[in-house]
Amino acid sequence: MLDVLDSGAESATQAARDRLRCVLAKLDTAAVAVSGGVDSVTLATAAYEVMGLRVIMHHATSPAVPAEATERVRHLARTRGWALDIFDAGEFGDARYRANPVNRCFFCKTNLYGAIAGRTGAVILSGTNLDDLGDYRPGLEAAKTHGVRHPFVEARIDKAMVRALAADLGLGRIAELPSAPCLSSRVETGIAIEAPVLRMIEEAEILLRETLSPRTVRCRVRRAGIVAELDPAALEAIDDAMHADLSRSLIALAEKHGVGPRPVAFAPYRTGSAFLRGVP
Repeated sequence: MLDVLDSGAESATQAARDRLRCVLAKLDTAAVAVSGGVDSVTLATAAYEVMGLRVIMHHATSPAVPAEATERVRHLARTRGWALDIFDAGEFGDARYRANPVNRCFFCKTNLYGAIAGRTGAVILSGTNLDDLGDYRPGLEAAKTHGVRHPFVEARIDKAMVRALAADLGLGRIAELPSAPCLSSRVETGIAIEAPVLRMIEEAEILLRETLSPRTVRCRVRRAGIVAELDPAALEAIDDAMHADLSRSLIALAEKHGVGPRPVAFAPYRTGSAFLRGVP
């Protein structure tokens, strides 16, 4: 029975890979927006497999992009022979983005796709998959404006299949990367996006990962204070002494970056909990 199930999974992955190849093979040239997460990295890998140097990977850096994501993209480009363009998309010069409204992602993606379009005439590709279509994604409106295509959607590929494809394409542990939206997603809607706040968030999450090895971690900045959201196992591992030590460390990081002092709390991870639909 196990062999049958394994064979079925392999068959489904191969079929999805073939569909994706068909979508990509019809393109003369392409520009892949590569954030460094599993979706965009898997798309970049598949596109290079089909198109070679007719596809260029574009990675935007900013205070909202974790350093480890940029290093991951650089490493893959070096080891896999990608043509890579690293640039600043300029969203931090956009007051609409920095105000952190409910549709902040629209302004982020407008800057991103506009910057890429200004650097190439090739069609822009994103790693959006079928599961993303069920969420509120203002960035998809920006993609539509710039004629961005979503090969995973066109090939009927969801998140689980993206991970299966990542493994099939030899991406190893990248296939298991947890979802990692930009650092600005940790800031509660309506609180201004500032570079020092994002640096504090990044350092806080590194500290929590090194201390607790959580499966999921988010450092949220809210009006009420700093909230470290963790998966249940990581939360249960925090005893009173560790709670006190981590709280002091997080407060110190906030003060270091001019964000605090703020009260610190620990809570179960909730997807998109900093996103408040009722706030303009």
